[in-house]
Amino acid sequence: MLDQLKQVDNRRLYQQIADQIRAFIDKGSYTTGMRLPPERDLAQQLGVSRPSVREALIALEIEGSVEVRMGAGVYVCNQAQRKPQTLATMGESPIELMRARAAIEGTVILLACAKATPEALSSLRQTLDNMLAAMAQNRSPLAYDRQFHQTIAAMTGNAVLERLVGELFDERHSPITARLSAHSESGQTWATALQEHEAILRALESRDVLAAQTALRMHLQASEQRWVENNRREWS
Repeated sequence: MLDQLKQVDNRRLYQQIADQIRAFIDKGSYTTGMRLPPERDLAQQLGVSRPSVREALIALEIEGSVEVRMGAGVYVCNQAQRKPQTLATMGESPIELMRARAAIEGTVILLACAKATPEALSSLRQTLDNMLAAMAQNRSPLAYDRQFHQTIAAMTGNAVLERLVGELFDERHSPITARLSAHSESGQTWATALQEHEAILRALESRDVLAAQTALRMHLQASEQRWVENNRREWS
């Protein structure tokens, strides 16, 4: 009976989707220069969510199988130019990453709010000032974004939580998340993110635990939306 068992597929969902789309390309269903079906159609045909399809298409873009043209769609590339990069090296699903951050940091901020000191709050304020200054100079505020979340984690006094928050944040440097960020981030999205950080800090300054948790989770949920549901940069 063991020969009837099938190997469990434990790959990330976007990798499984990417493999299916690539298989269609490889067998000639879509040839070089052809436009793939719209994202919504692919999602319906595969029985998955549109954000998951978007992650798969970004993975295929990184390996050189397709080209994403903002406002025009996704087109098949010359497969002879495909890069030898396996999907396994591309990182975690950006969607799952943001939801994991919301779960963990949503708890972290409860502890941080209870232990907030004037010095820590002052450090957070300086970080946001630095973030604003970087944006005004057309520099990436990403390092200050990380510092803000790390400072909140450090306020808990729990080194393990601090490490986890840092590791999850740094996952955004993985190939798939970095490419997704490049497609969706702009000066306007960073300005919105700064406002969300301000709301978090105000709640911490007020020692309002529930408001701080709500502001933090809303910020990360909004970040997810900016990454994968940005209608202004619709692909299809």
